[in-house]
Amino acid sequence: MNRATRAAGAAFVGTTIEWYDFYVYATAAALLFDDLFFPNASSPTVALMASFATYAVGFFARPLGGIVFGHFGDRVGRKSALVVTLLMMGAATFVVGLLPTYESIGALAPVLLVLLRFVQGLAVGGEWGGAALMAVEHAPEGRKTFYGGFAQLGNPAGALLATGAFSLMSLFGEDALQSWGWRVPFIVSAVLVLVGLFIRLRVEESPVFEQADKTGVPIKEVFRTSWRSVLLGIGTLPVAIGGYYILTTFLLSYATGPSVGASEQLILNGLSFASFVELVATLGIAWLGDRFGSRKVAIVFLALTAVLAVPQFAVLGSGNAVLIFALLGLMRLVTSGTYGPMAAILAEMFPPSVRYTGISLAYQGAGAIFGGLSPLVATALVAAYGGAAWPAVALLVGMCVLSVICLAVAPRHRDRVPSVISE
Repeated sequence: MNRATRAAGAAFVGTTIEWYDFYVYATAAALLFDDLFFPNASSPTVALMASFATYAVGFFARPLGGIVFGHFGDRVGRKSALVVTLLMMGAATFVVGLLPTYESIGALAPVLLVLLRFVQGLAVGGEWGGAALMAVEHAPEGRKTFYGGFAQLGNPAGALLATGAFSLMSLFGEDALQSWGWRVPFIVSAVLVLVGLFIRLRVEESPVFEQADKTGVPIKEVFRTSWRSVLLGIGTLPVAIGGYYILTTFLLSYATGPSVGASEQLILNGLSFASFVELVATLGIAWLGDRFGSRKVAIVFLALTAVLAVPQFAVLGSGNAVLIFALLGLMRLVTSGTYGPMAAILAEMFPPSVRYTGISLAYQGAGAIFGGLSPLVATALVAAYGGAAWPAVALLVGMCVLSVICLAVAPRHRDRVPSVISE
């Protein structure tokens, strides 16, 4: 197995574990944490929004994690930073699984929950940039989007494991899920982290990093030379990040809430199926990015996402499992086309000496703005308009328009370091 393949495999396994941990929390926030940690809220909607607010804390911590681990990754090494982020995420997720609820320790429970979510945010803030760079910077010329797709592949794999874990726990019944079942997906994270750590320690450092300039302060250099790239990078990601959470976390709570009343088990299974579709499709879409241009591919799939936004929400109340599964799977297919090529797209927007910091700031800044706030904003808008889905649809379409504009004008940087990696 050559260096490029090992790096891609490690990026996939590591990001799968990190995103599994992140999405386990997202699923629990949509289904359970309003009752477990906010039972005294003035209304169910307020409790759900409070639950989503704790979920959003992780996104607000992500830019700080990007700065801290971006500096570490640009100066000490991509590999070392990734080992630390994996351990942080695993520890925080495991402790959430042991956390007493509001019924046991009162207001201290949500406080501790927020602190652990903050640690999760710091960890994932440093994870994605390093994993993406390890895959892209080890890749041969002309295959960077494909190899970068392995880092992106961890997202649907982690989501599939997370929703699958809760689907499995829900088979024990609502009472079991509320009392102990919700803890199991968090606790088993410890085993996954040990596996990921073993794989990650066996990967060589990025050859591009080894030859990059390591003087200066990365965060200072990014804002001095590449601040436009950071802003445009954030602007390319509303759908790849925020749209995803509208179509998963928000959609789960909306579909199973009073406005629609769909079966919780049906939607969880449908989202698991959608994650499987994305898992299968991501590398194929990344290959298309190398064949036809990663930006062109992303723009085409952004347009398709906007077209499918209305039918996606329209079918949720139909009760037709086949139709719901079909739309969830089709929508995830097209949104994976906005996410799969992003590792390569963002990497080429920054020079190697500040690349970890630059792509982390762009990705995690978009996470804080669009990922953290999208479910909260969509919930508030839908509640304000009497439960109608069209405000969430309009929000998603607006994100598509912004992404297309920023992709069209974003800069490109080509590495001067010749590739030392062969296929």
